[in-house]
Amino acid sequence: MTAPLPDGDEFSVSPDAPKRTSSSASPKRKNAAPTRATLARKWAYLVTGTAYLPYTHAQIEEHFSALLDEVFAAVLSDDAEPAQATEAGARLVALRCVGPDSLRRTMEVLGKGLLHEPELRSVKSLPERVLQVLGALASGYGEALRESIQTQQEDLSRTLVTLERETRRELVLTQARFEQLFTGSKTGVAVTRVDGRVQRVNPAFAEMLNRPVADLIGLNLYELVHSEDADGLREGPRKLLEGETHRLELSRRLVTADDEEATWAGFTGAVIRDPAGEAQQLITLVDGDTDVSLLQRQLSRQALHDPLTGLPNRQFFGTRLERALRHADPAFGVTVYHLDLDGFSLIAGGLGQKQSDALLKNVAGKLRAVVGGEDALVARIGGDEFGILIQNTAASPDVATVIGMINQELSEPVYLEGGSGVAVSACVGVVHRPPRDIAPNELLRVSDMTLRRAQSNGYRQWALSDSALDTRERHEFGLAVSMAGAWETGEIEVHFRPLTWLEDSRPAGIEARLAWNHPRHGRIGHDTCVRFANETGLIVPLGEWLIRTACEESDDRLPMVVGLTPHQAADPDLVGSVRRVLTATGLGPSRLRLGFPAGAVLAELGETVDNLHLLAEIGVDAELQDFGVAGDVVCLVDVPVRTVRIAPRLAERRTEPLAARALRNLIETADAAGATVIADGIDSTGDAGWWRSAGAHIGAGRYFG
Repeated sequence: MTAPLPDGDEFSVSPDAPKRTSSSASPKRKNAAPTRATLARKWAYLVTGTAYLPYTHAQIEEHFSALLDEVFAAVLSDDAEPAQATEAGARLVALRCVGPDSLRRTMEVLGKGLLHEPELRSVKSLPERVLQVLGALASGYGEALRESIQTQQEDLSRTLVTLERETRRELVLTQARFEQLFTGSKTGVAVTRVDGRVQRVNPAFAEMLNRPVADLIGLNLYELVHSEDADGLREGPRKLLEGETHRLELSRRLVTADDEEATWAGFTGAVIRDPAGEAQQLITLVDGDTDVSLLQRQLSRQALHDPLTGLPNRQFFGTRLERALRHADPAFGVTVYHLDLDGFSLIAGGLGQKQSDALLKNVAGKLRAVVGGEDALVARIGGDEFGILIQNTAASPDVATVIGMINQELSEPVYLEGGSGVAVSACVGVVHRPPRDIAPNELLRVSDMTLRRAQSNGYRQWALSDSALDTRERHEFGLAVSMAGAWETGEIEVHFRPLTWLEDSRPAGIEARLAWNHPRHGRIGHDTCVRFANETGLIVPLGEWLIRTACEESDDRLPMVVGLTPHQAADPDLVGSVRRVLTATGLGPSRLRLGFPAGAVLAELGETVDNLHLLAEIGVDAELQDFGVAGDVVCLVDVPVRTVRIAPRLAERRTEPLAARALRNLIETADAAGATVIADGIDSTGDAGWWRSAGAHIGAGRYFG
């Protein structure tokens, strides 16, 4: 597996990472390059499947080619303990090839490959020499891995010690802050057991009751209020402890030491729970004048604000939404903006946590400035997502203006520590003037769906909520998330349809497709099943099952065709998965044809092109699907594909003169390249005749059954 880096980024394993130039190659190296390069590529492919390597495909091939040069030099040398092989083993560890199977795969591929290399045939006692070299490589690998693990353990130990020290320091600071607030607050504070027995009180609370602090310890809190109010005070903590409410707010009468009725006081209570969620104590704030005390404000702020940016958090935002909806001007309503920063993960990954945190703080300040003239609230509602609530007036700017102001403000570079000038943009989902009776949670859900819709549109700017689309998407999301269960219970099946030669109606192949027999919504077709599986991350296991089922049902006479999504086509384990299926089902590789999306092949997404070539090497045919919409004719020259399927978007417009001419030219070009052309969506005799006259070779659709 590889993690492609942004253009221009380069990572090297170490300061002495190998560099290869054509000028340094010896004549012998040039002549042996094709054979040696094949072995290096195979080695890289097998080993990178066992561990995550943070390099581009080209970088990986370069490193493994250099490693193989070292191994060859070791085999050809006369050293009893070849240092080149030991160094190659150590370099494997430096490259992070430290998966559970990395060394085993290395031994397998080199143990077989070196014995058949023409360059090494002159080596005396080659098998023994190869065994000696591989032993030295394994020794270097083991020693380097041991040192790496030891270094990691030492780093972890230092980190744990530092973390423990910081945790203790924070605990001491937190306790000190609490003690300062507890003793210095003018609001009375009582800490009691869950049954109300007093454990601690502060001087302010004792002063309210005109009693010494020591006299209050051990008493029951309910004994300190008027007898007529005691039952009501007990009911509040009971609801807190049982989870019926999360906060206690009520007014009761305090009784002084002389049993004289004191003034009314406001009681605010909360439960202190242990990490397991068990209630341990009650903390009660008692304010004689019912104003919010310093301690109460501190506790409330910690619970309702983001510690990094200081903005209100999602809980606070939801509470304010409810109030704003209730009090909004009916003529103008409110507007909710749900923002997600574009490419923030790249910034965090490239600059680190400290820099990304600084950027988030800067974004928070800029968003506050944008809506500074409005009755508005800015909140951080998660990760790199922010929410803005504006209570509109006649003077409030329209939605497009606010969006423009936001992105204009964010586009100004921020110079972080180290001199990096970073600018961001945001994709925004907007809910404008929602119904006043909508629940805050539902409003946040609608804003989130609108944001995701804007992101999926590709232009990454903003989108306005649409009730019809929201309803449809909610229905589809519900179907999508239930797909895994439907697969397990057998509602999802594999159906087959014929591919037919247009010239003489002979069978040309069989295509496997998904069908979901939903108990309430009826039959859900292949394209929708694939879209749902992509959205929920189910496509790889479901796609492998589709391939396996298709191979099991194949009669080994006609090609079995299975289409892939871009995600499947780029799956690093695709070739291994296909090998396993072919081995398990006994189907010949030439009887299976996998459909690769043309856009993914043209863009060389992930492992797509490598997978296509490796499948061709084991005899599995490939088909270029969605052909003709991405300038993909060049793919016929660069990749081993000799079957193409016309893109449905083009096929649907064949009745338009310009589109018809373009289709005929496209088919003629594919035919000239030696490719077989498949036309899909043929529903009638007329459709079949048109495609036959246009030069297509194979047809698919309802017309053929």
